[in-house]
Amino acid sequence: MSKTSPDKGAALTRKMGHYLSNLVIVGMIRLALLLPYEIRVRFMGKMVERVIGPLAGYRSAALNNLALIWPQMPERERTQIAARCLNNVGRTFIENYSAKDFPERMAENILTGDGVEELNAAVAANRPVILVTGHYGNYEAVRATLVAQGLNIGGLYRDMKNPYFNAHYVKTMEAFGGPVFPQGRRGTAGFVRHLKEGGQLVLLFDQHVFGAPTFDFLGQPANTATSAADLALRYDALLIPFYGIRQADGFTFETVLEAPIPPSDAVTMTQAITDSLAARVKEDPEQWFWVHRRWRPKT
Repeated sequence: MSKTSPDKGAALTRKMGHYLSNLVIVGMIRLALLLPYEIRVRFMGKMVERVIGPLAGYRSAALNNLALIWPQMPERERTQIAARCLNNVGRTFIENYSAKDFPERMAENILTGDGVEELNAAVAANRPVILVTGHYGNYEAVRATLVAQGLNIGGLYRDMKNPYFNAHYVKTMEAFGGPVFPQGRRGTAGFVRHLKEGGQLVLLFDQHVFGAPTFDFLGQPANTATSAADLALRYDALLIPFYGIRQADGFTFETVLEAPIPPSDAVTMTQAITDSLAARVKEDPEQWFWVHRRWRPKT
C-alpha cells in the first residue's frame, strides 16, 4: 500500500479546505442575493461584523493594526472603528457580487474632484490613465461609475490564495465592464497593451508586498509596490488617486477623483499616493480595510 507523503497530504488538506470554505462562501452569497438589495447589503455587513470577522481573525487583525497606529486612542474607540470597518467590508463584498444592482446604482453617480477634468482631457487625447486607490469605502464604486459613462476601465488584481473563490471573484470584477488582469507575468501583456491603446486601468496599492520598498503610511513603515508610479512613468500615463466614499446611509457613495500626481520618480510618486490614502484614513478611519496585515517587521 502506498503512503501519501507529508507534502502531498498537506497540499490535499489545503485543497479540501479551500474547496469547503468556498462552498460556504458561495452558499452565503447565493442566499444574500435572493434578498432585496438594501436588505442583502445590511445583512452581509452585520454577518462580517458579528460572525465572520471575529471567527476569521479579521477583527483581531483590525484591532492590532489600530493599536499600532493609534496606541493613545481609547480602546473603546478602536473597538468601534474595527466593528464599523468589518461592517463596511461585508457591505463591499456583497455589493461587488451584485453585478446588476450595484452598477445600476453607480450609473447615477456624478464624479467630483480636481481630477475629473484632467481625466476627461486624457481620454479625449487618447492618453493612458492609471486610477489608483486603496481598500477604502468601496473601491469598485468609481470604476462602476466610469464604466457607466462609457469608459473601458481595466482592473489589475492580485490572485487570492483560495483558487475556487478567486475564479468567481474575478468574474464579478469582469461583470462591471472592462478587462481585468492578474498582477505578475500572466497579466502583464494584457494590461500593457490596454495602456498603450490609451486605456484606463484601476490599481489598488495598499497591501503588503514582500521585498518592496518601505514607505511611511500613517507613521509606520509599510512595504509598498511602486507599480502604479512605474507604469505611469513608463507609458506617460496620468496617475489619479480616487475614492468611493461610503455615505452615512450605508448605501450611496461619493465618487472622487483627486488631482493627478505630478510625474517625478517612482519613489516620490508612490509616497504621494500613500499620503493621499493616509489623509483619507485619518479623515474617516472606519472606511479603510484594517483587516490586512499591512505592516510587517523587516520584510
